[in-house]
Parts: sequence; structure tokens; C-alpha cells
Amino acid sequence: MSTLFISDLHLADERPGITSILLRFLDGKAREAESLYLLGDIFEYWIGDDASMPQYQPVCDAIHALSSTGVNIAFMRGNRDFLVGQELATSTGMHLLQDPTVIDLYGVPTLLTHGDMLCTDDLKHQEFRTFALDPANQAQILSLPIEHRDRIAQGIRLLSKSNNALEAADIIDVNQQAVENCMLEHKVLRMIHGHTHRPAIHEFELEGETAQRIVLSDWHEDAGSVLICDAEGCRTEQLS
Repeated sequence: MSTLFISDLHLADERPGITSILLRFLDGKAREAESLYLLGDIFEYWIGDDASMPQYQPVCDAIHALSSTGVNIAFMRGNRDFLVGQELATSTGMHLLQDPTVIDLYGVPTLLTHGDMLCTDDLKHQEFRTFALDPANQAQILSLPIEHRDRIAQGIRLLSKSNNALEAADIIDVNQQAVENCMLEHKVLRMIHGHTHRPAIHEFELEGETAQRIVLSDWHEDAGSVLICDAEGCRTEQLS
């Protein structure tokens, strides 16, 4: 059996190819797995479990169908879908993960995070993250009319694209010291995250031992990517 990890699909109407790849994955390869971890920004935006978002219904139905086969599905919120709540989790058969979370991955303690908390040099994003994760702010947003929430979400999308275009590449990547501090705090030598859209496997020394940081890939119209882990280790497989 294997455990699968994906993140940063940014599902949206204007990118139907990504949705098609995901639906084939959920109805195919994912059914061979023991567990599937969705590590954030699966949706381009989520404005509340009470909102009708028909563009995502086929995916939600496919997740529910997969969970019904016995595959364990875990969802960690990202900076785009931070309003995903228990209602969606229950209706699809997922369980929600706190960010960060440590799991036992075939005998290796492994830290899972969406990854944006590690981008400490990106001060604008950290300010947004602090606001977005505040329960009082979330409650206030969810109290707004759905149409108002949708306008806010569209504004955040535009602002994010603008900020990323202006910031230097090293600013919006993870800070290595933040990575090491986080791994030391949680007593792990392996981390898996997304967010940066810079897929890679980084190895470095951490207090005299070899540590590993695996960065998940974002998805594109013609290709997706899944990290497959089992007792033999971890590898990436392309989906098309």
C-alpha cells in the first residue's frame, strides 16, 4: 500500500484540464492507496461551506466516492481555501488536518504543512495569513452575504498575482532557518509541503543528521503531479 500527497491544484473554471486530471486520478490511481493527503490550495478559492459552488461539485462527489472505498482522505487548508470547514469535510468523507501536523509515514516521523508559514521573508503574505487564520476574522467573513464573500475572494486572487509578480523570487520562497526551526521543534527529519510551486527534494544537515524537505508540485492544464510514499521511500509521478 502507499500514501499519496498532492497540493496546489488551484481548481478553477478557467483551468478545466486540471479538474479533468484530478477526476481521473481520484477514480483511478488514488483507489490503490491507503491514504490521500490534500495539502492545501486544492481550490483556487473557497468562500464557505454554505455557498453553492457548482464548479467544484464534481470534485467533491469524486472525493466522497473515493472515501467510500475505504481510502483515508485528509485535507489541510491552504491560503486560498482557508475557509474549508467541517461541513465540507463530513459531506466528502475527509478529515481536516491542523497545519502543521506530524504523521508516522512508514516508520518515519514526517511533518506536513501547506508551506506558507515557512515563507517568513514574505511579510505581506504573513500579514494576510495572520488575518486569515484568526477565528474571529473567519467568523466575520462567513457572516457576510455570499455575493460579498465572492467579491472579496476575487480581489484576493488579483492581489496575490500582483504581489507575486512584484516580489523577488527568494522573498516568496521558504526561509531555510524557518524550515530548520520548525523541524527541530517537531523533532522530525522529513518535511513535506507545497505552496511555493517549486517542486524538489532538498537534503541538508540538521544537528548532524541528514534531513529532507520534499516540495510538492503545483498542477497545470496538461499535467499534474503526485508524491507517492511507501515503505521503500518517496517518489514523484506525473499525471496527464
